[in-house]
Amino acid sequence: MQVVTRHTPGYGVARLVLGGGEQALAEVGSMMATSFGVAVESRRVTGRGPGRGVRGGGPRATGFTAPPPGGWVDVAPSQAGDLYIVELDGRAGWCVRARSWLAAAGTVVFDRDWPGLRSLLGSDEGFLTHAAGHGPLVLSCHGSLDVVNLKAGEVVTLNAGHVLGYRDDTRVRLRALDQLGEQSVRTGAGLLLDVVGPARVLTQTRAARTVRT
Repeated sequence: MQVVTRHTPGYGVARLVLGGGEQALAEVGSMMATSFGVAVESRRVTGRGPGRGVRGGGPRATGFTAPPPGGWVDVAPSQAGDLYIVELDGRAGWCVRARSWLAAAGTVVFDRDWPGLRSLLGSDEGFLTHAAGHGPLVLSCHGSLDVVNLKAGEVVTLNAGHVLGYRDDTRVRLRALDQLGEQSVRTGAGLLLDVVGPARVLTQTRAARTVRT
């Protein structure tokens, strides 16, 4: 699958270009249009094979399968903002905001039960999910994308509501912003993420909880 974006950074749209028989997943309700002949179906994403991408009882997604000549699918997030494409290489996975993945190749698998997230969040319904496999993963931002690059030994503290994603070999620690304040592992509200370099962390300039529709 190839991804071509347009109207970024303000109102990003991603075109998923598929070869014959190739599959893709997208967030429910994100499809704008497809070329004629692309099969569209609702899937309970379970992580069992191509295009079945989320373990741990994940939500439904929309699945697409291109006809023999190939085809394309246009997808857009519900909120205004930028898009970012993570190219998964089959080795390192990524921890990404669960509600910010917009689309993925059918060879990408999501897993909320990934052990690293279990130890970090203590819950299989946290604000992050794990993505692994091969191919592009399209993330959508609230606002603009901001990338934090850390050298070895550098440490930064991020508001968890602004974190979009990071490689799964990154050293992180989750803690409360205020021990007496409201906290939510589901959304990241009231939580801080300490990140130790070397690392590359994707962040968004607007926290998800502050966006009004």
